[in-house]
Amino acid sequence: MSIADRINADIVTAMKAKDDHRVTTLRMVKSALRSKEIDKREPLNEAEQIAVLSTLIKQRRESVESFTKGGRPELAQKEQAEIDLIETYMPQAAGEDQLREIVQIAIAHLASSGGKPGPRDMGAAMKVVQQRILADGLRADGRLVSELVRAELAK
Repeated sequence: MSIADRINADIVTAMKAKDDHRVTTLRMVKSALRSKEIDKREPLNEAEQIAVLSTLIKQRRESVESFTKGGRPELAQKEQAEIDLIETYMPQAAGEDQLREIVQIAIAHLASSGGKPGPRDMGAAMKVVQQRILADGLRADGRLVSELVRAELAK
């Protein structure tokens, strides 16, 4: 069952349970997916749906940060609840140890094709790491991946 199908089924369930916040959040997610589908002019594949959800989560995290700085904890809490709900539709998040292993393999791969990679090879290393993460069907925080790649290249 695709992400969009699961969201549609969960909207119906939430409506029957009269869970207004859940219905509102799921409709927002459905709307974002549908909008992207219209822009593309064909149905979204699984990776594209995950990319849309990642964007929504990133937007919510920025909002939480802004609301917290602005002294609006009730709005920050609402946004955090939306993040938690959206994350249930995302694939498993990779742990830091798992990411470190992927980063080390990717850098070893880069080293085999040329000399020892250094900080100037950050872009190429990030590209290889992101491809490996997607190939493994995982998701990862870009900031954490960037820090791990930078640390490994500095060695």
